[in-house]
Formats: sequence, C-alpha cells, structure tokens
Amino acid sequence: MAQATAPKRTQTVDAPFKEITGFDRSGIAGVSKSLMAVLDRVRKVARSDSSVLITGESGTGKELIARAIHKNSARKDGPMVVINCGAIPSELLESELFGHEKGAFTGAHRSRTGRFEIADKGTIFLDEIGDMSPDLQVKLLRALQERRFERVGGTQTIEVDIRVISATNKNLTVAIENSEFREDLYYRLNVIPIKISPLRERPEDIMPLVEHFQSSLARRNSEYIPKIFPDLVKQVLGTYEWPGNIRELENLVERLSVLVEEDTISISDLPDCITGTGTDVTPAGVAQVFKNNIGFNEAVELYQKSLIVHALNETGWVKAKAAEMLKMNRTTLVEKIKKMDIEPENEMPVF
Repeated sequence: MAQATAPKRTQTVDAPFKEITGFDRSGIAGVSKSLMAVLDRVRKVARSDSSVLITGESGTGKELIARAIHKNSARKDGPMVVINCGAIPSELLESELFGHEKGAFTGAHRSRTGRFEIADKGTIFLDEIGDMSPDLQVKLLRALQERRFERVGGTQTIEVDIRVISATNKNLTVAIENSEFREDLYYRLNVIPIKISPLRERPEDIMPLVEHFQSSLARRNSEYIPKIFPDLVKQVLGTYEWPGNIRELENLVERLSVLVEEDTISISDLPDCITGTGTDVTPAGVAQVFKNNIGFNEAVELYQKSLIVHALNETGWVKAKAAEMLKMNRTTLVEKIKKMDIEPENEMPVF
C-alpha cells in the first residue's frame, strides 16, 4: 500500500513568528529571525490600542510596519493617516495636525480639517517624530493625553478616537538629554517599542526582497521578465553594507530591470559602490573578512577564486578568453582552476 505523500511546504522559518491565518504582512518580505520577531510583535500589538514607537535607520520600512499594525487591528476599516513631521515646516505642522479656522493666520481663507480629525476611528502615523519642534511637542502631548484639541484659531474642543503610531530614525534618548525632545512625550509615545534592524544585519532578507520587488515590477509592467541573480551576485549583495537599506535595494532592482537587457545579472551590472571597484570605496568584502575572523591567506584565495569564476562565467568557460580577461597565462589559469577545484555552477563560499 503506497504511503501518502506529505504536503509540500513552501517555506520554513526558524523564528518565533508563525504564519497565522488572516494575518496581513502588508507587502513585508523577508525570512530573517529579527524580522519575524518584529512581525510577531506586530501581531500582538495590533490587538490593542496602545501607542507604538517604531525606530530604525532610514529606509528600513517603518511605515510598512505601521501599516501592518493598522491592517491587522480592529481599526482596519477606519482611515490610516500618514504625516511626515520632518517634511513640513514647523509653522505649518500644527495646522496640518489639528486644522485651522478661517482667518486664523495670513492665507487661511477657509477652515481646514486637520489630520487628527481625518484619522478619527482609525490610526494616525507620525513619521520622523524626532524632527518636531519643542513648542509643538507640548500641544501634541496634550492631544495624545486627552484625545481632544482645538483647531488653530478656534475655541471649540474636538474629540477624536484614534490610535497613534510614531516613528523616527533618531536616538530620542540622546535628544532628551540635549533638551531637543520632551521626556514626557517620549514615554507617551513609547508604550510599545518596535526596533527594525538595518538590512546589513539581516542579509538573508535580501533575495526575498529582490523577488518581492521584481514581482511588483511584473504587476506594473506585464512585459517585464524577472532577472536571474547567480550565486556570485547574491554573495556580493550579501556582503554590501546597504547604507540606504531596503529603499536602496528597491532602487537597485528597478535600475537593473531598466538597464540590463540580458536575463541574468552579472557582477559588472552592479554599481561600483556595491562591488567595491570605486576609487574611494572600501570593498564590502573587506569588512566581512575581519568580521568573520578569516585569515589573510584564506581571504586572498577566496578573492582569487571569485575573480576566476567571474571571468569564466563572462567568457562562457572558454579558458583562453578568461585568461586574457584576467591578464594571465592560460596554463597558469588552468593550474589555479585545478588547484581550487573550480567547476561550472560551483557555488562560491561566502565570506
């Protein structure tokens, strides 16, 4: 009697977060333990109305996390209002948040509803909260404590039912020490803290993100064909520091989709800052050598092997052309190929 075949699992993640029926990841791609821990906290936080403070470097996806909290909460049918506190001049931000009455200031030709009113029965996301002026911080604190406020130039008190999520890439504890941020407001916002790790600390999320961005491009352009990223290219992407985090990776995927006409991405298609070939840029692999305690001789051999494999792949494994590309004798190249046991499609070691 034939045994039943176990159902195929599409993905296994060794992390505290478990996929839950009905949980909306809101386009958040990745498999790293740190990301799964964040999603697990999102799942728990979404069940409450507690204020949340999301911290992390620029480009790490703080707004996506905020949207995931909203979409998995009881407020999901209400509005989610986003306001970037760092992008609006401080003299206009109060009006943006709380609205104003006609004639409240020069140019106020009519009354205007503020973002707090629009967010009633929903969620308001205050991005870059660390850039808010100290004077406005006082007014925001009162509005958060009492869930009521007055429009600029108005006397009528307006009550709202909102959930507040804020985010910053600044160290607010340092800002408090420098008298740039109110301590009482910090504790009002930081009821539930969520910290997002930078992309350089979770390289295992890079290729899931690449696939996600390529899928988005395919939805936008029916003629788009996803590119193939060979193992050596994946290795280079995994050792890069990604100062712009996920936003930088997304821009790279779109740039490659436009500029690369071949189906497969090669090392030469990547920007100099990623491959380390720029004149004023330290190769990303160098930092990884010291970080992973790899010796000098081993690092040199790994780099030689990477160069040889790249040249062979670029020339279709024609050794004479690869030797010419590497500016070495063909016999020397053949000896190194044998010594290093290099074969077609041989996966390069990661360092």
